[in-house]
Amino acid sequence: MSLAASKSMLVTRAIRALGDGIMSASLTPLLLSRGFNGRTVGLVTTATLLGSATNLVLVSRFPRVLRPQRVLVVMSVLMAATGLTFAATGALGALLAISIIGPLNPSSGDVSPFLPAEQTIVSAAEEGTARTRALARLALVASAGASAGAFLAGSIAHVGRRIGFAATNGTAFSALVYGALGFIVLAVYVPTMRRTRSTSITNPSRLGPSRSIIRRLTAVFALDSAGGGMVVNTLIALWLQRRFDFTLGKIGAVLGLMSLCSAASALLAPRLSARFGLVETMALTHAPANVLVIAAAFAPNPQVAVVCLGVRALVSQLDVPPRVAFVMSLVEPEERSAAAAFTNLPRSIATASTPLLGGWLLTKSTFGWPLVIGGAMKLAYDALLWIKFRRYSQRL
Repeated sequence: MSLAASKSMLVTRAIRALGDGIMSASLTPLLLSRGFNGRTVGLVTTATLLGSATNLVLVSRFPRVLRPQRVLVVMSVLMAATGLTFAATGALGALLAISIIGPLNPSSGDVSPFLPAEQTIVSAAEEGTARTRALARLALVASAGASAGAFLAGSIAHVGRRIGFAATNGTAFSALVYGALGFIVLAVYVPTMRRTRSTSITNPSRLGPSRSIIRRLTAVFALDSAGGGMVVNTLIALWLQRRFDFTLGKIGAVLGLMSLCSAASALLAPRLSARFGLVETMALTHAPANVLVIAAAFAPNPQVAVVCLGVRALVSQLDVPPRVAFVMSLVEPEERSAAAAFTNLPRSIATASTPLLGGWLLTKSTFGWPLVIGGAMKLAYDALLWIKFRRYSQRL
């Protein structure tokens, strides 16, 4: 796999993240402007995450047809369709249907089929320490793009109001911009697919010698993801709106700050992994982040809440590049694509299992119960990861 294809993944990841940032800030206000409540916000969030899980099943079930390059092209088309649908209609059935089919991402991370496809292409182009750095760069541009999108969400909605989208406070225009970014991503992916068509990317549907340890690791990852489903960006936006009466502009600024902090943390991940080890970096940086998200729920004012969320974001994503590198280090080269799909699928399902509960809790109380529950579940993951997998840790 060529380095040029790997670099293309950085470009498209940044563009996709820009769209994710716009929609992470705009989705909750868009649904509320159309008369829906917090429970519906949780329902749509659950639908998007379940849809991602379903798409991952299809990718892993039909690997020879849905090769990584084809997955990227198909998902970019669905990204465009998702934006257009959210911009055009307020019918809940249509929104739920496109949420299930498309790659709309309501979380701070990416659980769509885009992710394992990109990871496979990048991992095939790099080895050892270079792979960890490449995956860190992928996380960096994702966080930076999401930050820019969240910061721009308020301005994009303002433009939308000026040009005729006032009925939804301009947020329908944000969805339209998201769809347009899908077409731009498609324009980059198509030539990348042509350049790599003759290159073999092994994508087996089954794991081989590494099956046992990957299964155990995936079960632990699922606990972390279930906790993460309680603190996806759409629920944080809903909590900020209900608890502190935040406007779209303020919500976008907070989510943008969080993504910016996450981008800064991605720069440190390879150095920490090289010095302390992959599992050590994953567990020992993740635990303080989860304490901070719990602390945010008890914040007496919005300033303290924003500080807790911002500092949490500084360390919460330090585990992402080491996590992918750790999985890739445990498997044989021919198992990498299957391992990426195998570990991401349960994470997607687990993440989808909790937002509906989080949305319901926020309709009953303005207290941040989702933050408390999600943080506690993720702390349990940190402990299990340290106890069960520290002996497999490597310095890369």
